[in-house]
Parts: sequence; structure tokens; C-alpha cells
Amino acid sequence: MASDPYAALGLSRGAGTSDIKSAYRRIVKTDHPDVNPDPEATARFKAATAAYDLLKDEDRRRRFDAGEIDADGNEKMAGWGRGGGNPFGQGPSHGDPDLSDIFADLFGQAQSQQGRRGGFGGFGGFGGGTRRGEDLRMAMRVDFMTAATGGRKRITLPDGSTLEVAIPKGVRDGQSIRLRGKGEPGMGRGPAGDLYLEVSVDPHPQFRREGDDIHVILPITIDEAVLGAKVAAPTIDGPVRLSIPAGATSGQKMRLRGRGINGGDQHVELRVAMPEPDEELAAFLTEWRKTRGYDPRS
Repeated sequence: MASDPYAALGLSRGAGTSDIKSAYRRIVKTDHPDVNPDPEATARFKAATAAYDLLKDEDRRRRFDAGEIDADGNEKMAGWGRGGGNPFGQGPSHGDPDLSDIFADLFGQAQSQQGRRGGFGGFGGFGGGTRRGEDLRMAMRVDFMTAATGGRKRITLPDGSTLEVAIPKGVRDGQSIRLRGKGEPGMGRGPAGDLYLEVSVDPHPQFRREGDDIHVILPITIDEAVLGAKVAAPTIDGPVRLSIPAGATSGQKMRLRGRGINGGDQHVELRVAMPEPDEELAAFLTEWRKTRGYDPRS
């Protein structure tokens, strides 16, 4: 059997997911043991099924194309030879919905269900060797600051065990963190699947994220707005001194370069906070308005 999964399906590298599925359908129609009992057809069907199991997974296909794993789905390591048996290390994943609908279309729903139970006609022994475990997905909530600056979080795995996960700096809401080998165990000598943690980032009471930039509203006093001042402004890495220019107004924005996430900026929007009513200030402004009054809406 061919050692190249693309060749086993009659495809060239670069074929898309739809091409891979179509090629496998064609081979099932002509070489499935229930259709063609010829031993050479059976061999082609085995090789095509193993190839399909490898290539239908976009991540594993990318890793194979990049040379990170071999045709057996194993990590490439110097000094490892290829074992005997199935050239791709995978039996047909009869529990896979993609395969199930192929066999249901070609041989009928009842036989498709029989295949998922472990055999097609007299071909029940196929697929009982080595098989990679299924990937799993879990939701994981992360607080805003941990997502922004990185950190660690302990989670409980589906089997009840716990694991401390490294949260990369700048992880985004909706992004997935991949934990290799933490999915379902493999069959035989097959490797375990991976666990994908789908990140949900909690909002922050002060900061708002857009890409790698951080946005924050900074209240200032009326005298700081009129006279200017140096005030403490919060950032994800701690407070910094910010120079407020004299005559600042609400809605005016200032930028702190490099104070966002992974080299992004922080944008500070100033907002003048009025003090409690004060008779002395009111008297001063009454006299001030007589000679200095202005119309900001003109």
C-alpha cells in the first residue's frame, strides 16, 4: 500500500476537504469488500480509509503537510522506523459522522449502522488495530487580566482529574487552547486525542479590549481640566503618570503607546467629573460668566 495518504486517495497535495471526501466516496463505491471481493481492492480500500482518517482532520492534515507528523499520525522523531501493518496507523473511524453518511448513502442505513458496530459484511475484523483517540472540547472562563497578561488556571478534566493550564498572554475571547494528548485515549498503540479549551473572557469594570488595544475612561476634576495636572492612569501592567493638558475637555482622548496587549496601545478618554455643589465656586463662576462667558454650541 502507498505510504502517501494523498496517493492512496488518488490526490495531490493541496487537495481540499471536499476533494478528499469525494475521492474516498469513489473508492468506497468501487473497492469496498461488499462490492468488490478482490484482495487488491480490499487493500486499496484499507489504505484509502486510513488515508481519509488522517486527512479529513484539517489540523492533522496541516501537520502532516508541514512534516510534523508522519503518515501514521505519529510525531516525527529521529531514529524511528515505520512499523508493519496499516501504513497510516488508523482503522476506519466508523463512529465518525462523515464516514457514517458515506456508508449510509452507498449501502443503506442498516448496513451503515452495522459498520459503526464494527464490520461490513464479512469484513468485521477491519479497524481493530491502532487508532488515534477522539479530540475533546471544553469551555473555560478566564478573567480579563489573566487573558491580557497571561497566567495559569486549574481546570477539571472530563475524567475528573485536574490540570493547571498555562494561559498565554493576549488570549482572545473565543480562541481555543490546545492541550496535546488530553483527549480520549487511543486504540491499541494509537495516541490519545487532544483537548481544545474554548476560552470565554470575562469583562472588566474599567478596561475594554479592541484587538490588542485597551480603552479606558479616566475621570478628572474640573481644576485638573482647567489647569492641567499629572494624574495616575490605570493600565493592565499597573498605574502610570499621565500629563493632562490645561483646558482638557470630556471626550478628549490620549494615547499611551505600547501599554496595550502584545505591543498594542492604550487609549484614555478623559471625562470631567463635576464636584458637589459649592457656594463659593458658584459665586466665582457667576462673576466669571459675566465677562468670560462663551457658547460651546455655537
